[in-house]
Amino acid sequence: MEEVVQELSGLFEETPVLIAVYDGFDRLRYANKAFRAAYFIEPGEMPLWADLMRRNHQASRGTVIHAADFEEWLRSTQSRRGKMGFRAFETDLLDGRWLWMTETMQADGWMLCIASDITGLRARSRAVRQDRDLAIKASYTDELTGVANRRFVMGRIEDMLQRGAAVRGCLAVLDIDGFKAINDRFGHQTGDQILRDFTIKVHGLVQRTHCFGRVGGEEFVLVMPGTSLEEAALIVEKMLVIVRKSRPLTERPDFSYTFSAGIAACREGDIALSLYSRADKALYCAKMAGRNRIQLDGSASDQSAASG
Repeated sequence: MEEVVQELSGLFEETPVLIAVYDGFDRLRYANKAFRAAYFIEPGEMPLWADLMRRNHQASRGTVIHAADFEEWLRSTQSRRGKMGFRAFETDLLDGRWLWMTETMQADGWMLCIASDITGLRARSRAVRQDRDLAIKASYTDELTGVANRRFVMGRIEDMLQRGAAVRGCLAVLDIDGFKAINDRFGHQTGDQILRDFTIKVHGLVQRTHCFGRVGGEEFVLVMPGTSLEEAALIVEKMLVIVRKSRPLTERPDFSYTFSAGIAACREGDIALSLYSRADKALYCAKMAGRNRIQLDGSASDQSAASG
């Protein structure tokens, strides 16, 4: 991919089309002059996408963001960004321009972004397209937590299973321990607060090429393409630790909570249902073994996070 970046630099520096390349960690590795001008990037600068969006939002420039809470918008957008092989959408800039942008993913996690200025399209058509894009986003987003919903996550499981055997990965099913008791004791409003806290804590550790979403109630799923069972266990292990340390209720500073997880690796001949079923059975074993731990599919022993 480094060679491709060098070719882009030579071919497209002066084109009015916006062109950028991000690596697997979502760090900008190349942007032509048009892209740098639109998003206020200095030559040679390589910010993370999240940092770029955050600083432009704070300076009231760059992308138009219709959200009262920027960080919530950022989590929601990251839950879909880079999760599909190809994505196309429209975006507004605060300078009045309207862009048609495409994101093309490579197998190694690098992403090519190309945007064209379509400001000249009729205003009525623009409003219709914006409403369409908002409806599409809503159909893929969990309303309470802002991350991907069941429909979007299941699509990413299908995408992972369609890859070659060498680059398939793992699926983890995560479930908050004793959530019904939390709701019964403190009420559903507090329960919702716990769900949002869990989302924030876990999402902070999700890799760009992985997909994290809520599939219902207190159950979440983490799709990890190109990840071995051992690597997946280490990723979820870190999540166990950070959630265990969380104290989300300011009025109850001693309150803490945990979650359990089941992890299964893709097998030849898997469909989404069979992979999900094995991960779910592993989750059940983790619950039966005492909760606050990880169970790997096909493993008799559970994995629990280091105390902390």
